Amino acid sequence: MFHSLYVDLNSFFASVEQQLDPALRGRPIGVLPVLAETTCCIAASIQAKQFGIRTGTPVWEARKRCKTIKFVQARPSVYVEMHHKIVEAVESCYPVAAVLSIDEMTLELTGRHTREEHAVKLARQIKRSIYAQAGEVMHCSIGIAPNRFLAKTASNFKKPDGLELIRPQELPQILHKLELTDLNGISHGMETRLKRVGIRTVEQLCAAPVEKLRLAWGGIEGERYLAKLRGETLPPQPTQRSTVGHSHVLPPEMRNDESALAVLYRLLHKAAMRLRHYGYYAGSLGVHVRYQDGGRFAEQTRFAPHADTFKFNHVLAGLWTRRPRHAERPMSRPMKIGVVLSDLTEQRCVARDLFEQDRQGEGLSLALDQINRRFGPNAVHFGAAHQGIGAAPMRIAFNHIPELSVENDG
Repeated sequence: MFHSLYVDLNSFFASVEQQLDPALRGRPIGVLPVLAETTCCIAASIQAKQFGIRTGTPVWEARKRCKTIKFVQARPSVYVEMHHKIVEAVESCYPVAAVLSIDEMTLELTGRHTREEHAVKLARQIKRSIYAQAGEVMHCSIGIAPNRFLAKTASNFKKPDGLELIRPQELPQILHKLELTDLNGISHGMETRLKRVGIRTVEQLCAAPVEKLRLAWGGIEGERYLAKLRGETLPPQPTQRSTVGHSHVLPPEMRNDESALAVLYRLLHKAAMRLRHYGYYAGSLGVHVRYQDGGRFAEQTRFAPHADTFKFNHVLAGLWTRRPRHAERPMSRPMKIGVVLSDLTEQRCVARDLFEQDRQGEGLSLALDQINRRFGPNAVHFGAAHQGIGAAPMRIAFNHIPELSVENDG
């Protein structure tokens, strides 16, 4: 019986660019956060991957690997719109159980769709629907298996445009051909921990005693992982948002302290708006800077939980004064910056002081949010962020799909 179908869009960002610009189709392209030689690819087209170009490949290395590569600047809002179009295409065939990232979603199969014949038929219908509603360049790999974990594993067996099954009777032998790091959730660090307890292959992992698994994972999570490998369906673990933040690679013309600070304020204001939208207070603010020569600066401070942008501004100003001065060394200019709001608590769980005198800022911050949602992003903004307006466009994290009404920069 099959219970999960996993849809994984292939080279999503690059494929969207190729879909919208026919001149890019069939070409190796790299998607960059900013058009600068000092940055790296955040996505690569199917053709670029054939040259060994991947997410994280520096521009200089990509040019060395492929002299004909074409670079384009990322357009996050366009990718979000295409994401919603693809979700609608899949939903027209079968209900989506969970959207896991901007390019991944899962379906929980029931009834006749748990049988192989009907599951495969559904997968092919989904592919046709995506082509029809999103475009012929928008390929996806689909995995079908007894549980979500194995369905994702199957979706990685063949890319691009794959359709693969893991049948219950094939477990666990079908997994033995994989490397440990081919399995979702096993990073190189986790692989090292497994090797320390004598587990070097997937076959050894599938046959490992409970004691070894607990030692490697430091608890019962190892047993849960083994159960997923065997095809069992486990209840989801409760999750809670732990941070809200934004980072940005500065374009060359803005790699100076004044511009960096303005963009940091803009990143902070976007994060604060998201924080309020999610219904959280933050009890900590951190700032980090990476310089062109490889140097780094990171500072964090804690405070009573709140969601007041005015207060966050003062905290950021204080953190910024702690940075080292690098003006005398030209290569020590700020290149990548970011802010993180952490120690999050749901607003309904925080008991506020009835006699607190400075709570007006939160109400004003909410009013600014409403104005910007109604009249467009940046209709009203803080003066400190003025130079950074438009310089820190929307970014898409692995497991976070931006809401255009909250995060779009216009």
